[in-house]
Amino acid sequence: MSANPSELKVGVPAVDASGMPEHVGEAEIRESAARERREKLHRFLTDWQGMTGLVLVTLFFASAIFAPWLAPYDPFAMDIPARLSEPGWTHLAGTDQLGRDTFSRILHGGRVALRIAAIGVSVALAAGLVLGMIAGFGPRWLDNLLLLVFDTVRAFPTIVLALATVALTGPSLEVVLAIVIITSIPQYARVARTATLALRNTDFILAERSLGASHARILWHHVMPNVIGPLLILAAMDVPVVVTVEAGLSFLGLGVLPPTASWGTILNEGYLVIRDTPWMVVAGGVPLILTTLGFTFLGEALRDIFDPRMGKGR
Repeated sequence: MSANPSELKVGVPAVDASGMPEHVGEAEIRESAARERREKLHRFLTDWQGMTGLVLVTLFFASAIFAPWLAPYDPFAMDIPARLSEPGWTHLAGTDQLGRDTFSRILHGGRVALRIAAIGVSVALAAGLVLGMIAGFGPRWLDNLLLLVFDTVRAFPTIVLALATVALTGPSLEVVLAIVIITSIPQYARVARTATLALRNTDFILAERSLGASHARILWHHVMPNVIGPLLILAAMDVPVVVTVEAGLSFLGLGVLPPTASWGTILNEGYLVIRDTPWMVVAGGVPLILTTLGFTFLGEALRDIFDPRMGKGR
């Protein structure tokens, strides 16, 4: 007994050329995208690591931005009779060897860390994104040349490069910023290059090229939106690295110089008087630890949400 062809199609929705059911309209697509965004937001809000990181990162930004109003004392004001005081109601984190309020200096030191991290990571991300897309979408010889440059820069340890640069220019905040940017660009560029290579021969890129679209248009409108996501997550996880590099260089006397408040200089000054009082070392180390944990937790939570395969691996 032969079946009616129309009966065989019962319950099977018709599909269009793209493979989507014909009855699925723009409203359904928008609703599906909105539902996916709500699910990701719910996952983030129920992730204790992500929420802990968000709280710590918010405290870091708030304390750094509003430091002039939150600091109870002038970070440069000296009170010699109160030098090396222990923490108390008058001085929450004690005082240093010149009687300066350590808590006020920590808050203003956060402004230096925020400036270095914000400018350094932003510039390195932008430059790495552009260079990575050019390397992945350009000719083979240009790709090899840029890879050689990236590998050469990464071959120099940050501290060694800082020592050589400071020997020529002298220590300053601008030198630290330049070192952070130069040493951070290759990692962003490599991630952007890998993502660009994966997109280079996809159907929608080939369709754009067949329609005569320029390379600049393809990179700006099609490649960059698909590449920027992983770079932003990488930037969130790279902020504590930049903050630690600045603090380490300042601790060695290669970065921010006294009397400017910096977490690295506070650690250096505390190390010199650690036998008399350990509070300065503790006060300088705690914000570094909390900032590192905050950005690390936040970056890992975002990575797990936007790349579920990484979350399952963990």
